[in-house]
Amino acid sequence: MTAGGKATYAAPAVQKTFEILGLLEQHPGGLLVSEMAALLGRSVGELFRIVVVVEQLGYLRKSPKDDRYSVAYKLLDLAYRSTPARSLVDVARPVMRHLAVDTGQSCHLVVLNEASGLVIAREHSPGTRGFALRLGASIDLLASCSGKVLLSFASPEDRTTAIARASGIAAPVDRDALERQLALIRKAGFAQRKSPITLGVTDISYPVFGFDGLVAAALTIPFLRLIDGSQTIDIDAARALLAGAAAEITEGLSSAA
Repeated sequence: MTAGGKATYAAPAVQKTFEILGLLEQHPGGLLVSEMAALLGRSVGELFRIVVVVEQLGYLRKSPKDDRYSVAYKLLDLAYRSTPARSLVDVARPVMRHLAVDTGQSCHLVVLNEASGLVIAREHSPGTRGFALRLGASIDLLASCSGKVLLSFASPEDRTTAIARASGIAAPVDRDALERQLALIRKAGFAQRKSPITLGVTDISYPVFGFDGLVAAALTIPFLRLIDGSQTIDIDAARALLAGAAAEITEGLSSAA
């Protein structure tokens, strides 16, 4: 028993399993078992059998080239099927597919995942050129367009909690300046800014709301500007289509409730 009166239980194998999964989230390129052991401060013997079993269950995949292990999509599929993300993706996917075709741009859907955002769905640009985030990518809540939309339209309690968690893994943030930015996004109803990372990309993001009226996700287009004259939809038209798509998903979630 703990000092607070609650029972505690030891499950070393379970603890090590989640340590491995958490570590691999930070290393999408994969790790050798020896590298996992060094980073976790454990022996290879402690981790090897666990890694093999989790791989056999389909939650890890081993590269045939260099024996590095990475998280398999089965884990993401499990998350979809056991959380509200499944119904959200089911409603959003056809809308996102039409949005990608109509705008000629890629789009992605991001949900709040404690201290970060998580890409749970994406549609690629139908053209030969495009810019897209990978499925399962982790998004910086405090710096990204999608993250700021999620924070802007979250309840005050959820916003405070998410900012506190995100601040623990990011550089120090000017809370007053951030709150002013979020207030402007709430007033505008969306966020838009030039990508701080990719030249020629402007991120545009709108909130999607659940049947309960709370923000469920951020629908985002990383708008890639082409200079060869082949672009038929400009950024203003793409933004209008994005707003309509976000509203359509919100309506679909209300109907599915």
